[in-house]
Amino acid sequence: MMVPWLYQRAVVALLVHVALATPSPASIHADLTILMNNDLQGTKSPYIDSAVILLSSSSYQDAIAGCKAIGEQLWSPDDVDNSEKKTSATSPALTLSIQSSLNYLVYRGQADQNSRFWVAPSIDSSSSGTLRTVSASGHVSEVHSSSANGLTLATLCTQSAPLTTSSNTSTAERWQVSVHSNNEDLVGFRDRTSFRFYGIRYAEQPERFTYSTPYLGSQQTVSATAFGSECAQGTDTGSEDCLFLNIWTPYLPHNSSSEATKQGGEAHDSSNLRPVMVWIHGGGFLSGTGSDNTFDGGSLASRGDVVCVTINYRLSTLGFLALADGSTNGNYGIADQVTALDWIIANIADFGGDASRITIFGQSAGAGSIRALMASPQALGKFAGAIPQSNLGGLGYGTSYSEYYTIAEDAELFGDAIVAEANCTNATSQVDCLRQLPPFTLLSLPTAADSIVQDGTYISTGHLALNGSTGVAPYKLLMGTMREDNAALISYPATSNETAYLQGIGWPTPPADLFPIPTTSSNQTLNLFEMTARYTTDGVFRCIDEATVLAGLNSGLWNDVYYYEMERSYQLSDWPNYDVCQPPITATHPYGDPREPYLRCHSGDLYEVFGNIAFQGLPFRDAVDLPFEQMVLDSWTAFARTYDPNPDEGFLTARGYTNTSAILKAHGKWEPATKGKLALRALAWPPYQGVFREREQCDAIGLPLTYYE
Repeated sequence: MMVPWLYQRAVVALLVHVALATPSPASIHADLTILMNNDLQGTKSPYIDSAVILLSSSSYQDAIAGCKAIGEQLWSPDDVDNSEKKTSATSPALTLSIQSSLNYLVYRGQADQNSRFWVAPSIDSSSSGTLRTVSASGHVSEVHSSSANGLTLATLCTQSAPLTTSSNTSTAERWQVSVHSNNEDLVGFRDRTSFRFYGIRYAEQPERFTYSTPYLGSQQTVSATAFGSECAQGTDTGSEDCLFLNIWTPYLPHNSSSEATKQGGEAHDSSNLRPVMVWIHGGGFLSGTGSDNTFDGGSLASRGDVVCVTINYRLSTLGFLALADGSTNGNYGIADQVTALDWIIANIADFGGDASRITIFGQSAGAGSIRALMASPQALGKFAGAIPQSNLGGLGYGTSYSEYYTIAEDAELFGDAIVAEANCTNATSQVDCLRQLPPFTLLSLPTAADSIVQDGTYISTGHLALNGSTGVAPYKLLMGTMREDNAALISYPATSNETAYLQGIGWPTPPADLFPIPTTSSNQTLNLFEMTARYTTDGVFRCIDEATVLAGLNSGLWNDVYYYEMERSYQLSDWPNYDVCQPPITATHPYGDPREPYLRCHSGDLYEVFGNIAFQGLPFRDAVDLPFEQMVLDSWTAFARTYDPNPDEGFLTARGYTNTSAILKAHGKWEPATKGKLALRALAWPPYQGVFREREQCDAIGLPLTYYE
């Protein structure tokens, strides 16, 4: 009979062979799943060591080999720090650090309470031929090796890869893993929370001012352990060869549906594929990148059990130039987003994602991109959910994010000036003349193209059609704004003179009875700024988004919309650097007290949506920051799973997400807006239900709820 150490010797040759190449699900003939109780506390979490790697069913011999192949070993219940010492090898391990992960497998239908998993033999076992299993209910039991022949069980391996943070990424060879996708072997890596694949090319560099097309692979092994170049922006940052995407996933199938189809083989069971969340970054269509560590997708993937994808797309004049020449039609950046979706649909199953359950989400110009994709005939049908966060529109600089110029209008506003500034006016071909310029020469011109246009291919209407002419939307919608969204986008007053200040920032004086200047502070400029933040938030964000929802509901475009205002925020550490966007520091709250008045500014939702406060190395300011962050992430990922931001109670219970479960039980579910019921969810602590806000104010500034009707 073969005992465990003989099993290990029997597979040495296999392991040596595997070690010569990066391990992959295919090479070890097993699905790989990282299971972890991720409470978003990072390295300070009491559950930081709760991660394990689940391998799909195999013999005990293959279980040892599979763990070894990925640089791990069978997970041992003996390593668990139990509050009470187990008295026998068969007693319930009630305090197993991995119990919530086992519960979740039962919730997902991947196991039942009696399902068993291979784990490491006891080091104290009196019999060298004794193997061990653990059940999904947490019971450890012994199996004699003579009874193991023909027994196939899923396997629990250790997960020793370190936690990635914004300042620490370990892509050491021992953590690397390969996936065959899009005719390439893509070598990524894992950290404690997820499998990570960076800098995946989704399109070749297109000729300047032409549309991109999906990349078809190189038939080679390609590193995916470093981000690709961001798209050219500013005067010296990025490259024109920039059409890359990044993937974070908790699950890698060993025979994905997409690759099996390509190879003419049998498709893997798609029931294990996870929903996909595709992030489109903001930056005013002038800057930004999907590799910004603000958008690290590890927490979304791990805690939410989704596949997270971030993308780059062409920016500024390189991404949005339109000329009245009949061929230079703009929207190249929007076309890149559609191309990325095409690549994702074709290949995401290789990374454990379900192409039929894609939710696109983005903030600011990213939200403007989501709105454009909702309006694009080229994009409809390629996503099932949409989350535009802080979409601009309405008045002033916000208008062009929701109202699209014709090509002639855009050329008159931007294109003609760019041609003149580049000394290309009299060229035989103006666009060819512009193509000859170095990219940063073009980007350094005084005028930049940064607007979505009616190009006739990707966008063919003046705005998102909200009158029901396109039928019921083939996607579900969640959207909203920050409470004082525009505060970060206006300059702080140098005067307390209302008229002078508003004229200086290009806004007319509003009705004093509807927009009174508060008197809560002795600081008159602060009072003026707070009023202006409210006024311009109405003018650029709130009114146009509320009008959008109303029109879409009344026309039948949407049956319901989950609408919100964010009343708590954690402002980005590097922007806009306004004290008013941070809660005041007090003796009891050295990092700021969110109970005190402060403005909830643009981009103050990003750390919380991605669950990355601790990832950024930032402190929790009070006892609410963590459960609020958990609630927000749980709501966004619930929408990706079910198109309802109220997480299923069974999901929360299985995963041990007690903070989110308790707050929803105590304060009710998020109710959607429907025709005749303009419900709004205030994302505060605790959250509460309300109705659309500032109706009189929106009427007064020319953006009534009926704006689109």
